[in-house]
Amino acid sequence: MQVLLAAAVCTKAGKAIVSRQFVEMTRTRIEGLLAAFPKLMNTGKQHTFVETESVRYVYQPLEKLYMVLITTKNSNILEDLETLRLFSRVCCSIRLTISVDLLQRCHSSPLGYRENVNLAQIRTFTEMDSHEEKVFRAVRETQEREAKAEMRRKAKELQQARRDAERSGKKAPGFGGFGSSGMTSSNSATIITDTLIEPEKPKVASAPARPSAPSKALKLGARGKEVDDFVDKLKSEGENIMVPSAGKRPSEASKVLAPPVNTESVHMRIEEKISLTCGRDGGLQNMEVLGMITLRVADEKNGRIRLHVNNNDKKGIQLQTHPNVDKKLFTTESVISLKNPDKSFPLHNDVGVLKWRLQTTDESLIPLTINCWPSESGTGCDVNIEYELQEEGLELNDVVIAIPVPSGVGAPVIGDLDGEYRHDGRRNILEWCLPVIDVKNKTGSLEFSVAGQPSDFFPIQVSFVSKSNYCDIQVTKVAQVDGDSPVRFSMETSLVVDKYEIL
Repeated sequence: MQVLLAAAVCTKAGKAIVSRQFVEMTRTRIEGLLAAFPKLMNTGKQHTFVETESVRYVYQPLEKLYMVLITTKNSNILEDLETLRLFSRVCCSIRLTISVDLLQRCHSSPLGYRENVNLAQIRTFTEMDSHEEKVFRAVRETQEREAKAEMRRKAKELQQARRDAERSGKKAPGFGGFGSSGMTSSNSATIITDTLIEPEKPKVASAPARPSAPSKALKLGARGKEVDDFVDKLKSEGENIMVPSAGKRPSEASKVLAPPVNTESVHMRIEEKISLTCGRDGGLQNMEVLGMITLRVADEKNGRIRLHVNNNDKKGIQLQTHPNVDKKLFTTESVISLKNPDKSFPLHNDVGVLKWRLQTTDESLIPLTINCWPSESGTGCDVNIEYELQEEGLELNDVVIAIPVPSGVGAPVIGDLDGEYRHDGRRNILEWCLPVIDVKNKTGSLEFSVAGQPSDFFPIQVSFVSKSNYCDIQVTKVAQVDGDSPVRFSMETSLVVDKYEIL
């Protein structure tokens, strides 16, 4: 009589992917048995089973995995092999892309004793409706609706508080938002007139003309009942919907950094923008980093100052000072000061005083490498994407790696994942979201399967922000022109993505 202890799918290293036990067995016990299994195999010979003093492993390799049956030593080896073949056919027929719950239902040995069933019967069993699953989904949908209702109630309270504050003439409570965009100048300077980097115009959405008839378009900041119903329907159909915390898409939220709360009368912004294009098969096509130091003076007594710059960059950047800055003093002493020391920097204006540029095709200078490996399978493509932080001095925040996926094929099936993901079925984008990438987690990977061709998953877009700059340039000291007495100053540093794509 066959006595089957467990059926499992594990890696070549013995790590359990899924396991179904047919006798009372602790998780530690089954993990220990599977971990010992690869060490027992003799690589010089080919067998279908190995034995220890207490159990027998009957196994069959499947690509990078093993299908393993763990039985007692007095079980019938012929029946074990027949069960293993059926187990293998089940897993091959579903391509190992379904849930663990479904795999656990794909067993042909109730209570450890063999039962004569075929593949068609097992497929029928796994496709049957589950009452417990329906109850679980109904409870989850109810909880989601209650959470959305609570969110709408809170939003109404905030909107009412803002309206009340506006009517009473008080400052309305804050609802997020950001200060001046990177590399911009609010007003023209009275002394420094040339623009170092062409300022970006604030991106303000133009207000459409108000239609005469009532509009049924969706309003920003409000979600109608139709949208909630549609989202509920998508979730009930298995679509993965993640709602960003601040009401923005992750790719949009990662393009700006919040301004510092406390600033001194002398405040500087060290800002960089990176634009990068790589090929899918490797090779850096172009990489450009533009940087600028912007000075803002808010107190007249600190108008005549000098900035001491520490340039530790070794990447070969090109530096350029503003025409009104003493270039010779900067070249010899790395000090930024006006040519006419008797004049002051303009007050309450953002003034660009130093800019730099790096353009290269050296792959070793890529701050974050992205490798995408789509491989065709019988049902579509298995895609493996990995990242590696090459510039270990950087800490990247709000990283979003956007991978295009084919339309009309449903949501991709996610395998191994570092971080989180979001599937946007309307834009046909899979967004891989990582809150932080630094030296502690400099590598990570994402695996998923979906119908399509390898070319369907390009171009890949990457966005992130960082509070440290790529080119190591810092202002270490601010001093008065007269007497060289130190001046308190504040500084913010940022690195943002202008374009970062893998074609």
